[in-house]
Amino acid sequence: MDNFQTVLRFFMNQKATIGYSFMALLTIGGERVFSMVSFQCPCNHDQNFAYGLTFLLGPAGVLLILGLFFSTRLWRLYTGCCLNPMKLCPRGNCFGSLRVFMNIFSGACVAPIMWLCVALLNGTFYECAVSGLDDNLVVDLFCKNKTLRCREELARVPCDRSKLTADERMELLLMFRAQSQILGWCIIIISAFVGLLGTCYTNCRSKVSYLQLTFWKRYVEKEKECFDTFAADYANKLAERNLHSFFGNNDPAPFPFPNHRAWEEISALHTFSRSEQYYSTLQRYVERTDRDFTPEKRPVLDVEHGIEMH
Repeated sequence: MDNFQTVLRFFMNQKATIGYSFMALLTIGGERVFSMVSFQCPCNHDQNFAYGLTFLLGPAGVLLILGLFFSTRLWRLYTGCCLNPMKLCPRGNCFGSLRVFMNIFSGACVAPIMWLCVALLNGTFYECAVSGLDDNLVVDLFCKNKTLRCREELARVPCDRSKLTADERMELLLMFRAQSQILGWCIIIISAFVGLLGTCYTNCRSKVSYLQLTFWKRYVEKEKECFDTFAADYANKLAERNLHSFFGNNDPAPFPFPNHRAWEEISALHTFSRSEQYYSTLQRYVERTDRDFTPEKRPVLDVEHGIEMH
């Protein structure tokens, strides 16, 4: 039993690394499926570039949008800001909100960068896109010291329809793939370097020590886990109470519920202060001495979602 708990604790501590590894495997698998099943380079000057670039950048754009869409931190920052723009600048700290958004955006860029790196290292999409360029500089680069037929057949090199000799075609393909892989490794190195610089800058500007920052991260994770569990249990009890009242045809039993202002306060972005040392907006709220305990008489929600509003 102790060994199982040790293994479980290890996986919990390394869940970020495991998650990124799983994402990398999915990206590699997705790229292979695209290359083998759906990708068919048209091999003509008019379509090669647009077609290859679409397969190279299209999935990356979709992954970026999905990363932003499934970011709870983004929706926590954005929800209600049209009606109350000050939500974007809690306590007047607009720079902090901008920093949070940059963190959200950088986190959403992980999957697109993985896709670009894997796709470029494979080289299939790149060779199709580059072979369709009509720019004289690009054509001269690949067809330098070659016959005029090389210029005419460059767009057909990714396919088997080229009239070039097998050696000439293989030479051009190797040049395409070499450039694609160099570009892929450049993106990997730049991303790793930027990630290291960002981590160093964040830790250097941290208002707390390394151990306190570690505790802070653990607390935020545990608070989220406990909130999800407690909220589900509390919602279940409220639903049972309402159903008992409805089917029993009697008045509902008193049920404490946070008011609208309380929900607004604990949903705001958290800003750390050495004078207070609260680790979340929830902790700041529950430790306040002037909390408003006035219960909410009915739900305060958006008309768009089919619910009443005060």
